[in-house]
Amino acid sequence: MNEKPRQPAEPDPNQPGQTALELINTGAEWLRGTGRACDVVVSSRVRLARNLAGFPFMPRASRVDRQQIVDLCHHKLMEAELADRLLWIDLREVSRLDRNLLVERHLISQAHARGKIGNHSVTGGRTGEDEPRAVAVGLPGERLSIMVNEEDHLRIQVVKSGFALAEALTEIDTIDDRIEARADYAFHPRFGYLTACPTNVGTGIRFGVMLHLPALKLTGDIEKVTRAANDMSLAVRGFYGEGSEPLGDFFQISNQTTLGKSERVLLHDLEHEIIPKVIEYERVSRRQLVERRGEAIADQVHRAMGVLTHARLLATDEATRLLSQLRLGVAMGLIEKVDQQVVHNLMLLVQPAHLQRASGRNMTQAERRIARAELVRNRLAEAVTRRA
Repeated sequence: MNEKPRQPAEPDPNQPGQTALELINTGAEWLRGTGRACDVVVSSRVRLARNLAGFPFMPRASRVDRQQIVDLCHHKLMEAELADRLLWIDLREVSRLDRNLLVERHLISQAHARGKIGNHSVTGGRTGEDEPRAVAVGLPGERLSIMVNEEDHLRIQVVKSGFALAEALTEIDTIDDRIEARADYAFHPRFGYLTACPTNVGTGIRFGVMLHLPALKLTGDIEKVTRAANDMSLAVRGFYGEGSEPLGDFFQISNQTTLGKSERVLLHDLEHEIIPKVIEYERVSRRQLVERRGEAIADQVHRAMGVLTHARLLATDEATRLLSQLRLGVAMGLIEKVDQQVVHNLMLLVQPAHLQRASGRNMTQAERRIARAELVRNRLAEAVTRRA
């Protein structure tokens, strides 16, 4: 069969896409800074890996296969009524900047943005940007996102604010049932749902929790938590998941294997055994810091607030580090005129793609440092005024 790749319209990287602006303006539920254990837990995520019966898995699928999968998923997902509104985004038809914005919002993976499966491009080209792939985003709130043609045909995820794995599981089960009522999944009666990676075979489920662990980092105990998690076959990753580094003392902990364990067993282990212990370790470390180094911690937090409210130049890493310290101060009651939602929103808005899309133009790194500092100053001043 002759494969004729589709030629998408060339996006203009200098014009802010309507999709990007719409997402920036609607906001995401996981940024609210509310929910159980929200002093430590930023968000809870449940993700399902699913593949369509009758199609090769992604590493073996031809370009024609991959395009047919995108077209079929578009049709099936849009008719399934999965959210108040389902925003379909063909990733070939948006600029690289907008794809980076979707990564920053945790709606797609870095590999998905680049058109790659794991570390391998699925094309013979250098970037894979023209690969048939998409994401569907549930609005309002962005609790739901579905990556099409990432490592599996479908990667379905639900994200909620705070420690809410059980609630996220209930929601994603309903969504999964609605999709399965319209699409045939690759399923084996003995092994369960079949996936491209053997570690996902079975339920195909991953539970993940994003935690803010600055006290454990300051006390030097974070490596103990990491080692203990690895011993329990858990993955500890950075702010953007697999392959990313911790950003601002934010860590993601998730199960690594699914075969042989039911959803309820995996949920129980994380929700009642593992994550509560990590939360308690962090809280104990915070109390110890106050008891032993109270003035030093208060000074660090207020210095962060001072820099953020007066700086004229801010790099991404510096802004993220200072906002992490500010979040610790808010959680410990040392900063009273700023709430966690303000900090979370700023954590997102200082990232390069968000900063440029909010400004409506591409900027050099030097211009971004100026714009970032101005944005942070203005947002914190507004927050303090509202709480005055």
